[in-house]
Amino acid sequence: MFAAHGIGAASVEAITTAAGFSRGAFYSNFADKEELVTAMLADHVEQTVGRHLELLARHRDPDDFMAALRAVDRSAQDPLGRSPLLHLELLLYAARAAERRHELAEFLEARRQVIVDIVEGTGLSATSTGFLDPGQLAAMLLAMEDGFRLHQLIDPERTPPDSFLRSITALQQALRRAG
Repeated sequence: MFAAHGIGAASVEAITTAAGFSRGAFYSNFADKEELVTAMLADHVEQTVGRHLELLARHRDPDDFMAALRAVDRSAQDPLGRSPLLHLELLLYAARAAERRHELAEFLEARRQVIVDIVEGTGLSATSTGFLDPGQLAAMLLAMEDGFRLHQLIDPERTPPDSFLRSITALQQALRRAG
């Protein structure tokens, strides 16, 4: 419902009907639609961080990690991985929700931190010393991922689904040459 109609236009009634639940079931789990959105974001971040840390534990070499990341079917595990529009809709919600911004910013920080962990854990931080610090690199990668999701929606013919992973590989190669 959120991807199809936007968070603002998706009523609790429409959400419960699409999910096959009653309004009572909805309200027994969530105080309002905003709480549902926050729970969705929290679940997405928790799944993403867990998945990436699990990959990092098994794949410490940067090339090995990237190969493992490419092999993961994110769309099967996470609704936000299946829908760039839903991902962007939730980002827009977070940007507009001034009263929840602190809480929502924590999700963004968790996404940044897992990238820092990956950069440091795979040894990429050693190749980027003096070039980019891991925190700045993490911010750049998140912005790039979000940008590619938007571009996939606007121009899917020239923005393949793996554009983000291709760009990470190109950046990884550039960092190696610079290091």
